[in-house]
Amino acid sequence: MTDSPAQDLPGHESDLQPTADHGEHSYRGTGRLLGKVAIITGADSGIGKAVAIAYAREGADVVIGYLSEDDDAADTQQWVERAGRTAILVKGDLVDPAHCRAMVAQTVEHFGRVDVLVNNAAVQMYRKTFEEIPDEEWDRIIATNLSAMFHLVKASLPHMPHGSSIIGTSSINSDMPMPELIPYDVTKAGIANMTAGLAQLLADRGIRANSVAPGPIWTPLIPTTMPPDVVDEFDEMSPIGRAGQPAELAPVYVMLASDEASYVSGARIAVTGGMPIL
Repeated sequence: MTDSPAQDLPGHESDLQPTADHGEHSYRGTGRLLGKVAIITGADSGIGKAVAIAYAREGADVVIGYLSEDDDAADTQQWVERAGRTAILVKGDLVDPAHCRAMVAQTVEHFGRVDVLVNNAAVQMYRKTFEEIPDEEWDRIIATNLSAMFHLVKASLPHMPHGSSIIGTSSINSDMPMPELIPYDVTKAGIANMTAGLAQLLADRGIRANSVAPGPIWTPLIPTTMPPDVVDEFDEMSPIGRAGQPAELAPVYVMLASDEASYVSGARIAVTGGMPIL
């Protein structure tokens, strides 16, 4: 991944070299999510964008949560609309619990319910020593990656009918922590743990909860948060010998959101290019 220039957070798809594949020209839907309403955080780029495109082509309407990347979010919106589905853009910072609740409120106001909640938005920062981690950086990563999931789930539950699905984006880092990404590692382990607990707590309400554990995936988060030498070696982190593309995760998120996965709850599915999870 030597061609991509360094970016400032939050990063933009248009600056990513080589470009990422979100399934824009490859994903083919078969109606597996027809009529469902999905909230996807971080849906302007990366994994979230690929999931939004796949969900729309499977028949779902999509609420696109994003921080500030207006052009990227608008691009996701047009792909959803080209699939014949409705896309709502909700801009704001998930660090604020009030924004999390407002995102759910806008969804319910427009669609009347939440069938699928994909907790995907995340931030990380590469630090060579523990002492280098600023207090405010720790707080922001925890709030964005983990606390936002708590607030979104809590706000969504009253509006989730029987058969609904909660999906958390965990990471290979939850089991194999990268020492330079400790705050991020902690949140990804927390997401896996929270999701497993929710699966048990919500079973009698007919609401399923699962998580996906990606390995190295090529998204704007990589060049915005990692030094160039680490980015140069990103392809080498996977046994397959290359980074994964966001499009390669979308089918797993589709399966977990679909009624076909009616007995799948409490699972954590690895999409890691051969890196095992415990």
